Amino acid sequence: MSHPDVLVVGGGIGGLGVAFSLTRQGQTVRLLESAPAFGEVGAGIQLAPNCTRILDDYGLLDEAKSLGVVPDAMVIRDAVDGSELTRLDLRHLEERYGCPYLVIHRSDLHGLLLRACERAGVELVNDATVTAYENTDGGARVTLASGETHEAGLVIAADGLHSAARKLLVDDRPVSSAYVAYRGTVPAEQPRVRSVDLSEVVVYIGPRCHFVHYGLRGGEMLNQVAVFESPKALAGQDDWGTPDELDAAFAGACDFVRDGLPFMWRDKWWRMFDRDPVMTWVHGRIALLGDSAHPPLQYIAQGAIMAIEDGWVLGEHVARNRAEDGTVDWTAALAAYEAVRPEHCRRVLTTSRKWGELWHLDGLAREQRNALLRARDTYDYSFTDWLYGPTALTPDQEPEMFTPIPLDSADVGEPVPARGTA
Repeated sequence: MSHPDVLVVGGGIGGLGVAFSLTRQGQTVRLLESAPAFGEVGAGIQLAPNCTRILDDYGLLDEAKSLGVVPDAMVIRDAVDGSELTRLDLRHLEERYGCPYLVIHRSDLHGLLLRACERAGVELVNDATVTAYENTDGGARVTLASGETHEAGLVIAADGLHSAARKLLVDDRPVSSAYVAYRGTVPAEQPRVRSVDLSEVVVYIGPRCHFVHYGLRGGEMLNQVAVFESPKALAGQDDWGTPDELDAAFAGACDFVRDGLPFMWRDKWWRMFDRDPVMTWVHGRIALLGDSAHPPLQYIAQGAIMAIEDGWVLGEHVARNRAEDGTVDWTAALAAYEAVRPEHCRRVLTTSRKWGELWHLDGLAREQRNALLRARDTYDYSFTDWLYGPTALTPDQEPEMFTPIPLDSADVGEPVPARGTA
């Protein structure tokens, strides 16, 4: 079997994204996917301007918009009393950052990238489970469960949370947050959907839980996500995140949130894990990408986006380090990739954890958080500029982080007792 320039391990959003990115830069790419067919599970996914900007560069934004919804606003509400706390004007946000905020079904985004790879000539291989990685004199090699081997000048491990390649760089394990997510979609003809403004992305934040909804596929359905902390997980039990815990977690929530629970898929749920940030992603000619490098908690909706950014950045550095005869200085390209992406993704991972803590506060801390959110101006972008602006290609382009606001700076008057146990 001939050797391609690049092997990509993993056919998820990150793997397809980098395969397309490098093919655009003149590289021959073979993608190895363990499943017998390409596909993606889940429901909705949010794509902020730092992602839609890349889709636009790839020539894929119009197709993505045709498959998804470009909402008008993001609204944060209190899950207990349902009151509005703050909002983002997403149309104004698009003017600020030059590209839209988009919500799309995860399988639609995956299909879009798959079709782009097929058009670009990426070699797509199924039933190819990679069990081992190793460097060679001229590149790197992977071994499949079948015993078959594949070699290339570069191997990109986009093999997810339980990455086999990550073990080459760090001996760590996924970190459980003790939170679990339920998902579900509601057809547009249901009365619940008719009562919802599908032009809004809405997040209800509550004590140890939150609930998200937004429209998908041009308003054909309502996407819902319910997330909560599992008492069974905290107690160390193996059977955690079960439907009885879902109902108990939202017992103190407002009517709208509780009314959405019967529409959740109750036969499957997603336990929420991340990993501690690591700053080394490259081992010879083997490089981590996406969740293999930086699996986040989902609170700022950047997981798939970071993976797409990784692929775009690597492609740009391949272009900068490609000679006239087409050969690539992989050492230089990988060094430039590793110089910028780990620090950005470290910021996203740590901010995601903190944002989750902020959403799930109770008691006085919840009242202080609510007061600070209510005081925020709709057009204050101090907490999004570091994230939604152009993706940095070099460390000097990485914008400064936001300045946190202490909870105890909020004026809430007399402390208010916690309401319910949502």
